[in-house]
Amino acid sequence: MGQNDLTKGPVFSSLCGFALPMILGNLLQQCYNLVDSWVVGHFVSSAALGAVGSAFALMTFLTSVLLGLCMGSGVVFSRCFGQGDRERLEHGLCASFLLTAVVTLILTVASLLMTDAIIRWMNVPPEVVDMTRSYLTLVFCGIPAIALYNYFGAYLKALGNSVVPLAFLGLSTVLNIALDLLLVAVYPFGTAGAATATLIAQSLSGVGITLYTFGTDRRLRQVFRTFQIKRSSLGEITSLSLLTCVQQSIMNLGILMVQGLVNSFGTVVMAAFATGVKIDAFAYMPVQEFGNAFSTFIAQNMGAEQAGRIKKGVQLGVLTVVAYCVLISLVLWFLAEPLILIFIAPEETAVVSEGVRYLHTVGPFYSGIGCLFLLYGLYRALGRPFISVVLTVISLGTRVALSYTLAPLPAVGVVGIWWSIPIGWGLADLTGLLCYYKNRERFVSFSAPHGF
Repeated sequence: MGQNDLTKGPVFSSLCGFALPMILGNLLQQCYNLVDSWVVGHFVSSAALGAVGSAFALMTFLTSVLLGLCMGSGVVFSRCFGQGDRERLEHGLCASFLLTAVVTLILTVASLLMTDAIIRWMNVPPEVVDMTRSYLTLVFCGIPAIALYNYFGAYLKALGNSVVPLAFLGLSTVLNIALDLLLVAVYPFGTAGAATATLIAQSLSGVGITLYTFGTDRRLRQVFRTFQIKRSSLGEITSLSLLTCVQQSIMNLGILMVQGLVNSFGTVVMAAFATGVKIDAFAYMPVQEFGNAFSTFIAQNMGAEQAGRIKKGVQLGVLTVVAYCVLISLVLWFLAEPLILIFIAPEETAVVSEGVRYLHTVGPFYSGIGCLFLLYGLYRALGRPFISVVLTVISLGTRVALSYTLAPLPAVGVVGIWWSIPIGWGLADLTGLLCYYKNRERFVSFSAPHGF
């Protein structure tokens, strides 16, 4: 099984070489989310597109819980790999698997039992309630597969192997696209067909990466045969993973709360927001994954006590992220309408117009979210996830508070929701950067980071 030591070699090429497969993998994931929207929008209706978009916001929140657990565990795995501490790594793997399994069981059962209550809470319009329910019920069944993919993906990435997770994501993407076309475009199963395609594809990636990892890693098989939980490892994994989980969950809970407010404006705004968010996510996703790769890079070098590489990595990371964000903001400004028209029929002029307004409001400020992802990855790797939680609260708290304050005003309306997004990014960035520059020597002191 391939490994990649990020504590050696040129900083920029090591970081970018590791990040590239992760970026490609998430691009593939965004592709099949976009295909879901394209197929439903063109072969069912714009109302169905709104239902899928609303359900996507909820699934993003639920997935973020598992992603946060695995990302936090991945920091511990990366540090152990950087230190060459195999025993601590093995105990961490067992502790993380137990924690992830328990949370997955709770999430799956609770989601299936509370589907109708969730739909009411999200203010889903009556005309799309049935479509939303059928979509959610099926995709909730895929939560265990999502957990498997993220757990074993976090382990492989911690060892510097970002190629294998990409391969399994690529296979699942191709399958999802094919099944979307079959179950929605060819056979008219509507949103239920799109959900079935997603469920099958997620199962392939989750089960596939599990079998691969066990099949190629003899020592991992031995770890799971004995499966020993050490109290100190469970405490370490739990403290870091839960804080990362809280940070991810707050981020997506805030988005979900905004989704509920958007839904109250009706199906036109709902469909425009669903489309805009898809394009949004596709546009700034590379910097999100770069932030995750950056976190692994910092964590491995923390384990190896390479302070110089950490500082160099921070400098190069910021320059890379800002350069990309400026470029993609320009592209989106000029191509907003053609991109919206990929998902929305030209005759639905109201939806197209609102979607363009959303992109023209949020798109110019992608550098804000790019730097925020970098800050999340940095503080997670430094073992100070509480700071990431604070930044998330600032970003999402600002977004939610401004949205609910401005949107009801007749002179502002839904555009107040759009403007609240970059304002939240900016305030969080300012806080995170001030915190880093004030404490940067202390952050890389290699002392046990159990608090700030």
